[in-house]
Amino acid sequence: MLRVLNAISDVVQNRPPPLREFDQIYMKVADMVVQAEYVARVFNGKDVVFVGDGDGIALSAAHLKAQEVIEYGPKSITLLDFDERIVHSVQRFGEMMQERVKISAHLYNVADPLPDEHFGAYDGFHINPPWGASNDGASVAAFFERGSQATKDKSLGIVVIADDPDLPWTQTVLRDTQARALDLGYVVAEMQPQLHLYHLDDAPDLRSCSCLFRRIDARRMEARSEPLTPSRLLNFYGRESPLRVRYVRQKPTLNMDRESDRVYTLEPLEVGNE
Repeated sequence: MLRVLNAISDVVQNRPPPLREFDQIYMKVADMVVQAEYVARVFNGKDVVFVGDGDGIALSAAHLKAQEVIEYGPKSITLLDFDERIVHSVQRFGEMMQERVKISAHLYNVADPLPDEHFGAYDGFHINPPWGASNDGASVAAFFERGSQATKDKSLGIVVIADDPDLPWTQTVLRDTQARALDLGYVVAEMQPQLHLYHLDDAPDLRSCSCLFRRIDARRMEARSEPLTPSRLLNFYGRESPLRVRYVRQKPTLNMDRESDRVYTLEPLEVGNE
């Protein structure tokens, strides 16, 4: 167990500070261990895409395999994230693991169409999106759709979202996410309820579940990727907090071996009329 915790602590040390205004709220370390092992097991030998990953689950799963703490894990991991700080941190850390797990990271915002080179390219996807308390789960659906577009006809998808039976909105979003999954040709293959805790000061007991979806109907695969309409950007990160920033840009630092601590600029998203 000590080797496991040491490996995950390497990843935690590498990731940049979270930006709460973009719903970057990091999972607690013990639960990262659980999720990383699960990801490694589900996606063993597969090419997997993470659509967003502030928590560092992608690197955690890869690092556990690279350090031979576990013998299984993805063959390759691709990260798509709008935060350049996270992209650079994954690129930097991933260089050490290329012999065991191929890792790449690219700047991308779910508001934009999925780039052609990622369309239908992977065996599975993983998302832990903004949980949709203020937008009826629209933010979850957006990330799910991008994950679906990025994967092949017999793909798997892991979705991490809020799960608290005492908070009705979490159950509504969970229900609607499953309904959207059915529209896209997926069924729930497995669910681990109320599994993870987060560094969330105003709701320290709020947990998330991990849902595994399996695509069974390739006829419902989307043929193309479209930008999100302006109405889907509303309340994306919470009440009166729409998606207006395309990228979080990292400012250059003289010490390129370390993450630039809380030094960034915001590049706005240009939105047309719906």
